[in-house]
Amino acid sequence: MAGGSPHHLDLNLLRTFLAVYRLGSFTGASQLLGLSQSTVTAQMRSLERQADRKLFERLPRGVAPTAFADELAVRVAPGLDMLAAATGPDTASGAAAAPVHLAGPAEFLSFCVLPALAPLVADGVRLRVATGLTEVLLDELHAGRHDLVIATARPRGRALPSVPLADEEFVLVAAPAWAERLKEPLAVEGPAVLQPVPLVTYAEDLPIARRYWRHVFGSRLSCTAALTVPDLLGMKAAVVAGAGFSVLPRYLCAAELASGALVLLHEPDDPPINTGFLVQRPGVPETPAVIRVRDHLLRAARTW
Repeated sequence: MAGGSPHHLDLNLLRTFLAVYRLGSFTGASQLLGLSQSTVTAQMRSLERQADRKLFERLPRGVAPTAFADELAVRVAPGLDMLAAATGPDTASGAAAAPVHLAGPAEFLSFCVLPALAPLVADGVRLRVATGLTEVLLDELHAGRHDLVIATARPRGRALPSVPLADEEFVLVAAPAWAERLKEPLAVEGPAVLQPVPLVTYAEDLPIARRYWRHVFGSRLSCTAALTVPDLLGMKAAVVAGAGFSVLPRYLCAAELASGALVLLHEPDDPPINTGFLVQRPGVPETPAVIRVRDHLLRAARTW
């Protein structure tokens, strides 16, 4: 809005812009709004001319918002959402209810959240799921891209309403061949016996393992990683294959622990946990679908 404001831009164009922004796709926006893809493209070109700024970068699949589009979404999303809630769904056109946009850590979504929400999807609730790091996802929540975010830490301040969702417990694990050599010496001699054993971890600074050492052993982890994999499923696969030992969320390796593919090296009375929080987009009326997803997740989390 070179010299202007969103109040001077066409409301229909802004509505289409917000759909493209949240779905990351011209095709998805056209389906949601009941418009042709050519109409959506033409509207975005018109909006870019009015604003004198580029809004989206083309990707092999979908589009990515520019920094200006992020700023515009933050400014227009609350008002457009309130207007949509006040006028109600476009039942005359037969348009389906808008999907619920949910985001969080990929592994937790895959192993806990999506199986829990499957009955809602079967019952007609539409979901659009995104993954990423908490800080990024909370910024996108502010911008209106998501309705609900599962965060690995409570958001600071009061701008984002959140409730505790579930605790994830961290466990020290290895394949059976390693466990046979390490479990009893670890119980007798302490964590020093793990010093020469290959450590599989998420990053060079050993974030998950360092926390386990502080909480359980009351000491600083001084070894370096033998293998770093910025993916918890990749870490688990390497440990199951015998690469070494690691610290993983219990939910992620429960099946392997039950089958014997992984073995607990240590079972402390007070294992380290991390609380996840369900964070809701502020400043907009709740839709029935968002309420269903939120309440269903809070109920399901009691069994995790």
